[in-house]
Amino acid sequence: MNLQSIAQHDLARWQSVAQDARQRVEPRHFIDGDWADSIDGGRFETIDPSSGEVIAEIAAGSEKDIDRAVAAAKKAFRSGCWSRMAPRDRMAVLYRFADLISENAEQLAVLETLDMGKPISDVINVDLPLVCETIRFMAECIDKVDGAVTNTAADAMHFILREPLGVVGAITPWNYPMLMAAWKFAPALAAGNCVVLKPAEQSPMSCPRLAELFMEAGGPAGVFSVVNGMGEVAGQALALHHDVAKISFTGSTEVGKLMLQYAGQSNMKHVGLECGGKSPQIFMSDLPDLGQAVEAAYRGIYENMGEVCNAGSRLLVQRSIYDEFVERFRSEGQFAYRPGQPLDPATSMGPLVTKGDQRRVLDMIETGSAEGARLVFGGDAPAELEPGAFVNPTLFADVNNEMSIARQEIFGPVACVIPFDGLEEAVHIANDTIYGLAASLWTRDVDTAMHMVRSIESGVVWVNTFDAGDFTQPFGGYKQSGNARDKCIDSFKSYTQTKSAWIQLSPPGGAS
Repeated sequence: MNLQSIAQHDLARWQSVAQDARQRVEPRHFIDGDWADSIDGGRFETIDPSSGEVIAEIAAGSEKDIDRAVAAAKKAFRSGCWSRMAPRDRMAVLYRFADLISENAEQLAVLETLDMGKPISDVINVDLPLVCETIRFMAECIDKVDGAVTNTAADAMHFILREPLGVVGAITPWNYPMLMAAWKFAPALAAGNCVVLKPAEQSPMSCPRLAELFMEAGGPAGVFSVVNGMGEVAGQALALHHDVAKISFTGSTEVGKLMLQYAGQSNMKHVGLECGGKSPQIFMSDLPDLGQAVEAAYRGIYENMGEVCNAGSRLLVQRSIYDEFVERFRSEGQFAYRPGQPLDPATSMGPLVTKGDQRRVLDMIETGSAEGARLVFGGDAPAELEPGAFVNPTLFADVNNEMSIARQEIFGPVACVIPFDGLEEAVHIANDTIYGLAASLWTRDVDTAMHMVRSIESGVVWVNTFDAGDFTQPFGGYKQSGNARDKCIDSFKSYTQTKSAWIQLSPPGGAS
């Protein structure tokens, strides 16, 4: 059942699909082309955050399971069954892979929603279409990225090859379980590598199924394996493994720093990091359309429950429009996203991923009030949705950039409005953070726009929009937001390495 057909499902149908999915959860890893239990028999529970109920017990991988998966990947890579497959044949497998994901969208969507609380409408309208688009885009890159022949002396031939790295380890977060995984495995596979994926332990159910679909599409055994487990066990083992040529990680800055240490402690593997942010949206008094800007502001923080690395959580508003902006945000944004049961297609905001995350976000809200920020609305959990991990959309005004809620990544539906007076003050506040993932600015003036684009320390800057773009746009950050660039042709290239080949030629007519 494809993406188009399931878009018509109502709540009753999704509840029926979910009931069936609960009974069919595959708890094992997918290693070397087959399902596999943990060698040591370890298990952990995965929880439905909308109800607090246990969905299933999932295999918890250990160093032994990582070793098994990496060994299979290394063997497959050295055999050339994937890395030396004809480019058009490798493209065909990935195109078929994307098609199979669409054909199995009903099962994949409900697994995602049960596992991490994402509204089902978001999965079928945003996440899964983008997963398929990512795979197809990277497949298109396979025969478009080439090497080079340089201009050398007549008695030599020099060319530069672009080759896959080998075994790539990917560690992915729970906020977009399949999509963030696709941002890693799609370019890595397209470039000819073999991949061992360790999904976040909070959302382990969907990605092993993706690996199985890759096999069904014609991918060779061992090329794409998924090992579930705890980050500090399976994730660490993958990052420390001497046969892994690159570790690609999306998650917290704290763990990202550990990835760099693990690379140094092991084999100096390549490390690609995307480690979150505290993205500013800057609203100048001459912005083109206040209504459009306010809508972008609340969408930029409340979508996906605020569990977004580049969420526009800091709203910098020029003082002359500050009161009007806050009032309009209050009147329009307060009820634009309402928490509800995530299997209901009408729901726009699901729970946070765990009760622990709910408590952490509510504690941050209490800290914001204690530090002097003005709570405009929200700040609590909806009582009618207990025992789920829900938090109501929240808005703080009169925030300054020294407050905890302005400096720490909350990873929840909490917006902070910060006033400023002039252009340089806005730039100073925007850059006064350890992060630099994304930013936006709103102005009619092209000189202002260009000055701020050049001045803001961020890997992505949007002008008069937020979170827009396509696969021509590199996504990644400055500073402690990381060093990777995802969803672009540079991402494909980052899973390759260059080899220089210099051939000394004989003089014309043979040796003298």
